[in-house]
Amino acid sequence: MNKHFAASSIPKSIHCLSLRLTDEYSSNAHALVVTSTIQSSLKPDNIVFHIITDKKTYAGMHSWFALNPVSPAIVEVKGVHQFDWLTRENVPVLEAVENHNSIRNYYHGNHIAGTNLSDTTPRRFASKLQARSPKYISLLNHLRIYIPELFPNLDKVVFLDDDVVIQRDLSPLWEIDLKGKVNGAVETCKGEDEWVMSKHFKNYFNFSHPLIAKNLDPDECAWAYGMNIFDLRAWRKANIRETYHSWLKENLKSNLTMWKLGTLPPALIAFKGHVHPIDPSWHMLGLGYQNKTNIESLKKAAVIHYNGQAKPWLEIGFEHLRPFWTKYVDYSNDFIRNCHILDSV
Repeated sequence: MNKHFAASSIPKSIHCLSLRLTDEYSSNAHALVVTSTIQSSLKPDNIVFHIITDKKTYAGMHSWFALNPVSPAIVEVKGVHQFDWLTRENVPVLEAVENHNSIRNYYHGNHIAGTNLSDTTPRRFASKLQARSPKYISLLNHLRIYIPELFPNLDKVVFLDDDVVIQRDLSPLWEIDLKGKVNGAVETCKGEDEWVMSKHFKNYFNFSHPLIAKNLDPDECAWAYGMNIFDLRAWRKANIRETYHSWLKENLKSNLTMWKLGTLPPALIAFKGHVHPIDPSWHMLGLGYQNKTNIESLKKAAVIHYNGQAKPWLEIGFEHLRPFWTKYVDYSNDFIRNCHILDSV
């Protein structure tokens, strides 16, 4: 439980950084993804970053890149509030997700009341707490399903979460032939660790629900969100967003009995038949879940993903995995130095 609270809170140093940067009309430091991408690129002048954030952090992030230009790459920062069409009124299902009574109770209620801790393991209890994080119902978390509409003039994008580090030039990823598919992703059903890389549909869906049992295969391989190559031309010809919305509605009607956790389950359904598997060395996951990560494989991975609670900027981060993140932190920066980012770990 303490680990859950530590993972869910904002460290004082990061809060300091955000406040300082916002005060300067600057940005907060999710710039590490950008920095590591550029430093790992053979042709950084070919890279354009399109960063979307919420209204609260927009000013800070905008100024971070104004104060810390990444030439020759280009950075565009946009806030969700700048897309007039992307409102809860225009996307009723997302308004329902945030305001549905049972959902608000599930994600914002007392997560401990009524829990018999003697009947569960610490690991299972931690998983339940994580599954009830309010971030899973935020508009920003669902935003990735609108990428073709957010960037109507783009034909292809590499999608990156903000808790990844890039260790290798991503140009060859751009050249992968997706064979007409929409989503190039690493499959997560062929590994041995039980946290991340051994997941099938049965790990995400309730197959006792008749709609799930009728439409899905419990043994179908899951895939990873967080580093994906998307063919937006193929996406625009598919029915992906509509499928995503319709299944969200069905899950709401079922009182969340079809699945509980986040945006991956509806995406697994919406992208069904539209995924092209890519080599696992492109995307190594689980650095925030378990500390038995294979270091040699980690060093060779193009993108490493600190998904899970133990983020490298938190004191609960795994010490031997943190240097792969901190090597890209600019400790000469006044904001980072004055806010004492990670100076105690």
